[in-house]
Amino acid sequence: MKSFKGRSIISIIDFSTEDIISILETAKEIENRKDKGTLLQGKIMASLFFEPSTRTRLSFDAAMHGLGGSVVGFADPNISSAKKGETLHDTTKMIENYADVIVVRHPLDGAARLMADSTTKPVINGGDGTNQHPTQTLIDLYTIKKTQGRITDLHIAMVGDLKYGRTVHSLAMALAKFKCRLSFVSPALLRMPQYHLDELRKMGISYEEYTNIEEVIGDIDILYMTRIQKERFPDLDEYNKVKNVYTLHREMLEHVRPNLRILHPLPRVNEISTDIDDLPYAHYFQQAANGVPVRQAILALVLGVKL
Repeated sequence: MKSFKGRSIISIIDFSTEDIISILETAKEIENRKDKGTLLQGKIMASLFFEPSTRTRLSFDAAMHGLGGSVVGFADPNISSAKKGETLHDTTKMIENYADVIVVRHPLDGAARLMADSTTKPVINGGDGTNQHPTQTLIDLYTIKKTQGRITDLHIAMVGDLKYGRTVHSLAMALAKFKCRLSFVSPALLRMPQYHLDELRKMGISYEEYTNIEEVIGDIDILYMTRIQKERFPDLDEYNKVKNVYTLHREMLEHVRPNLRILHPLPRVNEISTDIDDLPYAHYFQQAANGVPVRQAILALVLGVKL
């Protein structure tokens, strides 16, 4: 297996198909392993969350503790020296003295890359602005493979905030490596950024754009729902125009493929009705649970653990 020791995880674009497959295989091995509780004993993860998070922060913490490591850091930037004006570069240079690996979430695009360039320690991007969320993408791919038996040649629809949604930006680029057919469902205001569409064309990937879920729901393997992200809108009036544009209801699933699985990076607001939760198609809570083995695999790999 290719070595990931010391490597930062900043953007899914940085990884080849073989890299992704190696990480997913490692996640499967770790998930099934009984003696993993000491793999990262003595290692320290710095968890730096400059932006709110539940799943990403807690699953990284659970992943590190589950491998025998420990965690330092903060979940509120107001209690850090950033409040005093410390630069991200200086924060990184300081933190590298206390930890073996750094996990960061930040509201600014490119923040994780800046940190990776400021240290010799591996930096893992837990989401930077509207840019990338590579570990969520690896969780999504792991979930897709577990539910469909493969990643290649699937038809996947992404719905909702495709303009500001970093999860769909990362996932679309990753799925392109596996020659999947992509459908994008959004209002015109929130369509997938043109530079991502241009990149997909260069990669020879087939995609369609829609404004209505029901135009595509009967012909897909994965329905990837996202919330409309109020915090990303510079204009609240624009948010109010689209905030309730998509809600998935139980009756909309009457004629779907039996293998359909509904994913969502969470949190949801009102884009998936709770009466869907008990259907076999609903897989978003299992998707969230997959965050632990996938992030354990990433931590073990960048810290050079021999499995």
